[in-house]
Amino acid sequence: MSIKPLNGEGYMVDVRPQSRQGRRVRKKFKTKVEAQQFERWIIATQNNKDWVEKPADQRALTELIELWFQHHGQNLKDGLKTVHKLRVMAAKMGNPKARQITKASFSDYRVLRLAEGKKAKTINLDQEKLGAVFSVLIELGHYHGEHPLKEMKKIKLPVQEMGFLTREEINTLLARLEGDNLKAAKLCLATGARWGEVFKLRREEVIGNKVTYLNTKNNKNRAVFISTELCAQIRDSIQNGRLFANLNYRYVRDCIKEIAPNLPAGQAVHVLRHTFASHFMMNGGNILALQRILGHSSILQTMVYAHFAPDYLEVPSDLILWRINNNQS
Repeated sequence: MSIKPLNGEGYMVDVRPQSRQGRRVRKKFKTKVEAQQFERWIIATQNNKDWVEKPADQRALTELIELWFQHHGQNLKDGLKTVHKLRVMAAKMGNPKARQITKASFSDYRVLRLAEGKKAKTINLDQEKLGAVFSVLIELGHYHGEHPLKEMKKIKLPVQEMGFLTREEINTLLARLEGDNLKAAKLCLATGARWGEVFKLRREEVIGNKVTYLNTKNNKNRAVFISTELCAQIRDSIQNGRLFANLNYRYVRDCIKEIAPNLPAGQAVHVLRHTFASHFMMNGGNILALQRILGHSSILQTMVYAHFAPDYLEVPSDLILWRINNNQS
């Protein structure tokens, strides 16, 4: 027996994962559950006989998720949010054992979620999250099996229409807003910022007609210049702390929906960012400059706005072609 009680002082794991001739592993734990988890992990990962088929991983999906969170997820900006979604996913899948997770079983999960009314994009994000769990654990040496979702294709999504506000709609919107809502909307339209980036903007991040957005979606900082007039408006008399303490997201969203009722689904307040990018290109802006302003990690993300350029049908420069073909930022 590889787990032995220690007369009220915990439990001792005593195991040779590589048979009698292999290395002996002994470790003490306070609880039997911890000892059992360690024993399963040792047996599943420490058998280095590459010519012998390793035992199938008997750990439950929730156990792998907690291991991922302990070693990696807790260090992510949205780690708590992600691990919560992974736990919900595991429950929906019936908390299978690691060996039971296959392309076929995840395909069944997709069918279930589609039947529940979930969008294909949401399910694709689920696949990314679960796939990342296995990728990280394999990289860190905590999972020895094959990646179960490797090379599994995601659900193909239709190309989403990119909505934007016309000049008349922009003027109508700004006339409807006031106070912090008006200032924030102007800043989004002038810099292509996400509403969340503007929401947390602080006075000390607006210096010398330059706005610096910190800790953005891709964890990178970016700076965008604005006019002297707009800089004075948004700073006003605020000396430090948050610039916009009285934002009303729902009110701004409802105003946009009333002014532009035919916008694609999910592009209400975010349409301010699309509007900046669209008008930037329509006015002859450079696609590479737009990439830097928006903070896209790849030029391919920014190319969705390329058709707004007056010279869109002309052959793009060799630099742009090279970057697209090589997927460079």
